[in-house]
Amino acid sequence: MDTVTKLASQRAVVVFSKSSCCMSHTVTRLFIDLGVNPTVHELDENPRGKEMEQALAKLLGRTPAVPAVYIGGKLVGSTDNIMSLHMSGNLVPMLRNAGAIWL
Repeated sequence: MDTVTKLASQRAVVVFSKSSCCMSHTVTRLFIDLGVNPTVHELDENPRGKEMEQALAKLLGRTPAVPAVYIGGKLVGSTDNIMSLHMSGNLVPMLRNAGAIWL
């Protein structure tokens, strides 16, 4: 859990992902299209990935635990949360407040 928290607080937008997860790719692509440079941690490519995935599953209250998105060091959730925020017009202001985008 400490590793996840530490990694999540190091950048404005952090995505915990798996390289084979299409929803992780979709969320990451959305951020890139919005002008954000997210930090992506591929759990299946990390030696401690299983531990981090278990911690994220506890935090999210569900499995699979990816994608798990942090904005401004706070857990925002998964694809459904990010897309809901985007569709409601609340994602961009959140990204601005976190310093992920300036415009």
